[in-house]
Amino acid sequence: MTTPFDEMYDEHGHVRPHYKEFDNWLSRQVDGHIAHKRAEAELIFRRIGITFAVDGDEKGTERTIPFDQVPRIIPVKEWSVLEVGLKQRVKALNMFLHDIYHEEKILKAGLIPKEHIYNNSQYRPEMRFVDVPRNIYAHIAGIDIIRAGQGEYYVLEDNLRVPSGVSYMVENRKMMMRLFPELFERHRIAPVEHYPDLLLECLKTAIHSNSRKPNVVVLTPGMFNAAYFEHSYLAQQMGVELVEGKDLFVKNEQVFMRTTQGPQLVDVIYRRIDDDYLDPLSLRVDSTLGIPGILNAYRAGNVGIANAIGTGIADDKSIYPYVPKMIEFYLSEKPILQNVPTYQCRIKEDLQFTLAHLKDLVVKETHGAGGYGMLIGPLATNAEIENFRKYLIDHPNKYIAQPTLALSTCPTFVESGVAPRHIDLRPLVLSGKQIKMVQGGLTRVALKEGSLVVNSSQGGGTKDTWVLES
Repeated sequence: MTTPFDEMYDEHGHVRPHYKEFDNWLSRQVDGHIAHKRAEAELIFRRIGITFAVDGDEKGTERTIPFDQVPRIIPVKEWSVLEVGLKQRVKALNMFLHDIYHEEKILKAGLIPKEHIYNNSQYRPEMRFVDVPRNIYAHIAGIDIIRAGQGEYYVLEDNLRVPSGVSYMVENRKMMMRLFPELFERHRIAPVEHYPDLLLECLKTAIHSNSRKPNVVVLTPGMFNAAYFEHSYLAQQMGVELVEGKDLFVKNEQVFMRTTQGPQLVDVIYRRIDDDYLDPLSLRVDSTLGIPGILNAYRAGNVGIANAIGTGIADDKSIYPYVPKMIEFYLSEKPILQNVPTYQCRIKEDLQFTLAHLKDLVVKETHGAGGYGMLIGPLATNAEIENFRKYLIDHPNKYIAQPTLALSTCPTFVESGVAPRHIDLRPLVLSGKQIKMVQGGLTRVALKEGSLVVNSSQGGGTKDTWVLES
């Protein structure tokens, strides 16, 4: 890998202009001050319940996500380009979703092989010709952005099913303002705290009728879910009910919530449950998390679901390589944000190349998430590579491969002091009457030296993201 782009220092070791004021402040901090503030932050996060559970942890341990006090700072001119590119991408993805469940123009044009859609487990034939409000499927999109080379931004992946992490974005900002108020006096930083208001405004548009004030609920699989804190947090911040499947029922193709005052009609469900588990009558019959009959109510247009059922086909990693073509096909525009070059292992030539260069590539499961089920060639042992090779040969359809990019780094407080660590960025894009987003996102950081995996489940942490207005 080449030398990674450093967010704070240029190639000569000089502080970049947008970090100078922060660097001046940092140089005046006495030894131990930042470490003391970090301990304070962890104590506060634990007291108010900002924790997550790691999948597969038999003890069910709740952990706080490590929070780093060196912010990731983006100048507003850079952010403006990012924002336009993100909105362009999400608009095209929503048009693609509407198309494949209706006219299938992109398939008929031969830009995407039909079998890539029909044979994909995330494609929902139950959604064929179902009209969703405003033709919006992905109301909330988390687009993972990385920076490589000389600082070029790339889209690493699209998260359109149940993207998470926004609660940490908001709480990281609140924590920085609490710990270091003097920094906010020295910088003009774009706010992110109003995200729950924008989210509620977006969710209210996910219905066919505008005749009355819609009743919105957040549907969670329950307190044992790894992202339960975020579910409860967003419900509380929006002032809506947090419900589980057992709290809802369907009657006459309408969805009702059980309350102490009797049944209450539900208009919009912000679901944090995968498609498979939403309706045991129509989807996964053994699910105890969903609501029997909700698919019929949805197809009848009597309830809105965000994100829409069937959205997962657009964030499958095997569809990701086609997004630039989608932008040109639907919008007649060139993509503003580029994809990472991607090899589809289902294609014979791509598989052969991948097998020949495993030590240089990152190989990912098309349905994978959380940093699981992947191979990072440069960091893997020969034994790990050979074991992965056998599985890849047997199951090529399940994988894509990408070059191992040198993710940008940002100075980070670790046990040994301040050191560079690799980061990415997840901005959240909201699609309602308009496409909106806050100026910022969740910056994730790989705390292990040399690691490129930023996921919290794999030992990653988070940083506050500042879009510097001046």
